[in-house]
Amino acid sequence: MQSISQEQATEAMPLAGAETTRFWRDPRFGGTECLSATFLTHEFAPHAHDTFSIGAIESGSQIATICGAREASGPGDLYLINPGETHDGAPTDGGYRYRMIYPDLSLFREILEDITGRVFHGTPAFGKQILHDPKLAAAFLGAHRTLEAGAGALETGQSMFLVLDAMFRQHGSSIIVPTDTAERSAVRRARDYLTQHYATDLGLEELAAVAGLSRAHLIRAFRKEFHITPHAFLTDIRIRSARRRLQAGELPAEVALECGFADQAHFTRHFKARTGLTPGQYRAR
Repeated sequence: MQSISQEQATEAMPLAGAETTRFWRDPRFGGTECLSATFLTHEFAPHAHDTFSIGAIESGSQIATICGAREASGPGDLYLINPGETHDGAPTDGGYRYRMIYPDLSLFREILEDITGRVFHGTPAFGKQILHDPKLAAAFLGAHRTLEAGAGALETGQSMFLVLDAMFRQHGSSIIVPTDTAERSAVRRARDYLTQHYATDLGLEELAAVAGLSRAHLIRAFRKEFHITPHAFLTDIRIRSARRRLQAGELPAEVALECGFADQAHFTRHFKARTGLTPGQYRAR
C-alpha cells in the first residue's frame, strides 16, 4: 500500500466543474453497491444504511455529522460507518470527490472468517467513523478504482478483500449492546413501530402512545438515542425500502406510493437528498 500526503492527493485529483455520480453494483464483489461522485453543492439529509458505508475522499473536503458528532474530512481520511448509524454530509471549500462501497454485514463477516479461518462471534463494527489513515485511504481508493475500471475478478476481489481486512484489523471491534433502560425500551418500541408501519400515514399521537411517552418526551428521547427525529427516521426507512424495490426492478412511480410518499416528486426529492441519485438513476444500475 502506497502512502500519499494530503497535499499530493489534493493536487493529483482536481475537482471537476460539475457534479457527477457513478453508481453500480459490482458482481465481482458480491453485488456490493459502489459509488464514485463529485459533489459541489449537494448536501445529504440525515440518513442511515442497512449496510456499512466505507469510503475515502480523493480531493476537496466534506463536513459530516455522524451519530451526533460533527467533523470535517479530506484526502487521507476514511469513512467507516456502521449499519444503522445516522449521518449526513455537505461540501466545504468548493466541494469534494469521493469513493464509497456499501458492503452488507454478511459479506463483511464472511471476509473476516475467511481470512482468520475462525467463526466470527459477535457483530463487526468500527469504533470511530471518521479517522485519518493516509496509507489505508490510498489503498482503498486504489482498490475502488480497480473495481470501477472493470479489471478481472481475481484482481478486483483480492485488492478490496485485503483492504477491508486491514480496516477491521486496525480499526474494528465488535458491537457491545448498551444496557437497556425504560426510556431506551420506549423509543425502540417507537422505532420498531415506524419500521413495521412505514407505508402508512402515522401521527405523532399514535407513535407516542406506542412508546408510552408524551409527544415532547418521545421526540427528545428518540433524537438522543438515534440522532434523528421520528419523522426523519420514518422518511429514511421509506427510502431504504424504496432502494430494495427499485433494485428489484419496480417503477419509481409505483415505489413512491408503496413506500408512503405523497407523490413521485416528493419521493424523488427525498431519495436524492439521501443517496445523491434520482430513483431512475439508481434503478438503471
